[in-house]
Amino acid sequence: MGIDVHGKKYNAGILLTITLVATFAGSLMQTSMATAIPSLMRAFKISLSTAQQATTWFLLVNGAIIPLSAYLATRIPTKWLNIGVYGCLLLGMLISFFTPASSANWWIFLVGRIVAAVAFGTMLPIIQSVIMNVFPVRQIPVAMGISGLVVGLAPALGPTPSGWILSRDHHILGLVISDSWRNIFLIPMIMIAIMLIFALYFMKDVIPNHKIKLDFPSLFLSFVGFTGFLLGLTNVADYGWTSIKYVILPIIIGIVLLTVFTLRQLKLKEPFLDVRVFAVKDFTIPTIAIIFVMMAMYGVEMMLPTYLQNALGLSPFHSGLTLLGGALFMGILSPVSGFLFNRVGVRRLTFVGFGLLAIGTLPFAFLTENTSQALIIVIYAIRMIGIALVMMPLTTSAMDAIPRELSSHASAANNTARQIGSSVAVALLSSVTQNIINHNMPDHLLKLQDPMLYAAKALSASIDGFRVSFAIGFLFAVLGLCFAFFIKNTKPVAEKGDQK
Repeated sequence: MGIDVHGKKYNAGILLTITLVATFAGSLMQTSMATAIPSLMRAFKISLSTAQQATTWFLLVNGAIIPLSAYLATRIPTKWLNIGVYGCLLLGMLISFFTPASSANWWIFLVGRIVAAVAFGTMLPIIQSVIMNVFPVRQIPVAMGISGLVVGLAPALGPTPSGWILSRDHHILGLVISDSWRNIFLIPMIMIAIMLIFALYFMKDVIPNHKIKLDFPSLFLSFVGFTGFLLGLTNVADYGWTSIKYVILPIIIGIVLLTVFTLRQLKLKEPFLDVRVFAVKDFTIPTIAIIFVMMAMYGVEMMLPTYLQNALGLSPFHSGLTLLGGALFMGILSPVSGFLFNRVGVRRLTFVGFGLLAIGTLPFAFLTENTSQALIIVIYAIRMIGIALVMMPLTTSAMDAIPRELSSHASAANNTARQIGSSVAVALLSSVTQNIINHNMPDHLLKLQDPMLYAAKALSASIDGFRVSFAIGFLFAVLGLCFAFFIKNTKPVAEKGDQK
């Protein structure tokens, strides 16, 4: 039993369970759309790059809002902050759920995704701050490993239940769950609604608060800067890399605003996001390595279900089932990685993890329309084992390098970097894939003259796009492996003699 900021007792396990389940529900929403992309394209009559906005905008806003979490965690009591973000997440999912299916209403669907992303972007750093504040030092690596079930397993698991829902109508306890894309939101909505009720009764104020003034210029600079930068990458699919108005200009504006944002934080007495944490080498290097983990993970994660359905002709359910083995390995090994961190240190885990990630990603660059589904299951599982071995140990190593009083800022900075990596990977790879497909697609006249030849060339164009995307994902893994040489083999926190 712990003592909250008001001197009242709380159960750390219950607090962690509530935050984990709620964040798991939100995390499912990151990748569950991947399996539904073809269904969304048909229902809303939109292109691949437009349908991918369901994910890219979610990740974009997610990354842009995370810097605000440090202010919110410091200013708002933990209990009411959690209740507020759970309600916001539920509202966002309801908006998307009830969106009428037509191209004219696609923006409403995206509004729902953006509202949900605002909530989820706040939830991720809260988990790490709660863990750092409620668990004894010796238990932190294991607790962080368990939280890896949320950060890693939920996105990996997302395509499977959504694929199952989209495969056919289901009859459960006399109720009919149709194969509509809308029902992808049902399970997460039920989970978050239950956790919202539990939070009202069991959540406690465990993160110390004090009154600080919100720096609105910093909020503006960070949000508009992140949005402009990622919007430019997203527009590559429709306008190409040479478009000044839609690609180059937004990216440049984004970089300039983020630079001004960083300089402003260094001058503020109470920064919106304390970027000084990046001056700590043992925090910065693991955080950069985490960026490459997320880019390699999402780079393949978001494109693979579309490849499985469009190139191999699998159903949404079987495409999701193909990824299930890797998701299960991730779930099993995430808690284990916490024990391994205490035993062998982060550096060795990083070498092994990135090595497996690179080995498992390389074959994806050579996939064809005849690639065996069994081979994809095996190499995808290898990838996820590698990710499970490095993700939470790197996060624990980074957070352990920062004093407890700065944990909310360190958590926000770490998660901002994580989500930016995810957003850049999804925006970049979906744009590159669509750009290559558009460039290699056969002339529409061929469709009238020889439909079979047109279909064959269109399939070849799609596979070319997927191959390049997967090759970029492999490059991210290699870059992460190179960074492993610079990571200090941090001694387990239990051996430092620190006390909570």
